[in-house]
Amino acid sequence: MLDILRPGMSEMIEFDISREKTVPFLYPESREFQEIPEVFATGYMVGLMEWCCIRSLACALEPGEGSLGTLIEVTHVAPTPPGARVTVTATVEEVAGRKIIWRVVARDDLDVIGEGRIGRAVVRWERFNQLVAEKKEKIARLKE
Repeated sequence: MLDILRPGMSEMIEFDISREKTVPFLYPESREFQEIPEVFATGYMVGLMEWCCIRSLACALEPGEGSLGTLIEVTHVAPTPPGARVTVTATVEEVAGRKIIWRVVARDDLDVIGEGRIGRAVVRWERFNQLVAEKKEKIARLKE
């Protein structure tokens, strides 16, 4: 990882909310989710926040590196209907070696809809994929 991220650096992403990003589409298998009105799902909001952080981090990654989520500490305080645009701003709050924390704020066309902190850690994909393969093997053995 390149040493170029500094507290205060920010990134922004805009996204038009479609019906497919509403609660009933989050887990279509869930009867409980099907009963909730079609509003922007918290799970998708968190994903959009993470996406913004991933973009913020891209300039610091070296070939073969990526990042994984380590912290999600956010509120979701206002509903957003399909057709609205959501803007997320992620501002670097802390850089501790390969771990980064952002302050995130999501707004729709009218309101702040969510805010909090997102953390990610920079990893080398080759090593991470090896760990995943090892875990997959262990789980398969448990199921035998």
